[in-house]
Amino acid sequence: MIQDLYKQKRSLELRWQLEYEQEGKYTLNMVNIDSAIRDVITEIKLEESKIADRENAITSAAPEVSVAT
Repeated sequence: MIQDLYKQKRSLELRWQLEYEQEGKYTLNMVNIDSAIRDVITEIKLEESKIADRENAITSAAPEVSVAT
C-alpha cells in the first residue's frame, strides 16, 4: 500500500515537471498537481504512522520472561 502511494507521488511529480517544461511557467494545472502531491504526502505520513504504531504495539506486547527465585 505505501509503495503505491510513493509511486503515485512520483508520478504526480513527473507530471508537474512535464507541465512546467511544456508551458515554461507555473500554471493553474500545476497548482492542482501540487495539491494532489500534498494530499498523497499526507496519506503517506498516515500510513507510516499506522505502521509505526503496529510495530510499537507488537514490541510492547512481547511476553516478559521472569525467573522465579
